[in-house]
Parts: sequence; structure tokens; C-alpha cells
Amino acid sequence: MSLSPTPPLVLWGRANSVNVQKVLWCCHELDLAFERIDAGMQYGHNTGSDYLRMNPNGRVPTLQHGEFTLWESNAILRYLALSFDTDQTLYPAAPKVRAGIERWLDWVLSTLQPAERPLFWGLVRTAPAQRDMAALQRAADENGKLWEMIDTQLAGRNHLEGDAFSLADLVIGCYARRWFGVEGIERPVLPHLRRWYDAIAQRPGFVAWVSPPLT
Repeated sequence: MSLSPTPPLVLWGRANSVNVQKVLWCCHELDLAFERIDAGMQYGHNTGSDYLRMNPNGRVPTLQHGEFTLWESNAILRYLALSFDTDQTLYPAAPKVRAGIERWLDWVLSTLQPAERPLFWGLVRTAPAQRDMAALQRAADENGKLWEMIDTQLAGRNHLEGDAFSLADLVIGCYARRWFGVEGIERPVLPHLRRWYDAIAQRPGFVAWVSPPLT
């Protein structure tokens, strides 16, 4: 039975946004009840004055928890874990483990996401006739170098940091779905990454919120 926070959680954002998927998966891991309101791209809302008062960036997701409003997906993940993860499994308090998790959350925003976006948009949101496949393969090669870092990190371990599934696995798992889900490119063979991904892809929250078709 899901925990129903008081006041209730309200999440603004379309379910096919990778940054919204992070939060949805986190809510599932924490067994949290929430209301989701479609926003962004074809759903609109995010450019209206009411939304911009909540989130001046005009992006998704945005979380409302009573009178408290929070934007930026990784900040929302930290807030949910700190508020509702009583066992501290997703975001452990041990300084070295938490710092390791923080490192990956920052790396995703500073390095992986900027490199991944042109590849994903070029393959998934561009008509086949308009794709420059040579340029996209070069982008894939650059992305592959980043995933090699993850593969090395996962050698001899089941999780990116600590002894259990954490926010680091959750966030990078959302991008791994996109990396393995796009077609038409060649990828390096990364056995540790593949093993880890196949394992986390079985988690119910991943199945529910991250594994639907890429759009």
C-alpha cells in the first residue's frame, strides 16, 4: 500500500521526459502516492504565468508539496529521499557514500546529459530522411566514451556506489535506457554496464515509468 504524504505530492511533467521519469521512478521506489499533471511540449502549461511562478525556468518537472515548491529533477530526488526514505537506502547518510552518489548526479548534468541530448534527439525525434547518420555515429562514439567510464566503475560491483541501489543507479539508469534503446548506431561492448542495466531494468519502478517506448 502506497504511502500518502500529507500534504499530497503533486508532480508537474510529461511522463516521457527523462527528468520526470527520474522522479516517477523514485516515487515508486519509495512507494509514494502522488498526482501527476501533464506539462511540457504538447501539453503546454510550462509557459503560462501560473507555472512560471512555480518554476521560473519553465521546464519540467516541478514538485508541489503543500506550500513548498521545488524544481530541478535531481534536487527533487534528494528532497524525496530525505523526506520519505526512512531506511536511507537511496541516499545514504554516510559521507563517503553520499559524496560518491552526488558525484554521479552532478556528472549526469554537467557531462552526460549535454552529450546525450543531440544523439537522442537526432535518432528519436528527427525524421529518418533528415538524419545525418555519420554525424550521429560520431556523437554515439563520444557518448560511448562516457559509458565506458560507467562500465569501468561497475567492474566487480553491482551498484555505482555503496552496497545497494541508490539515486546514482536510478538517475544513470534512466539515461542508460536511452543509450540502449536507440537504434541505428554502433555501440562499444561494455559487459559490466550491460549486466548492471539488465538487473536494474527488472525493478518495478523502471518497468512502470522508464521502459515504455522512447518518444
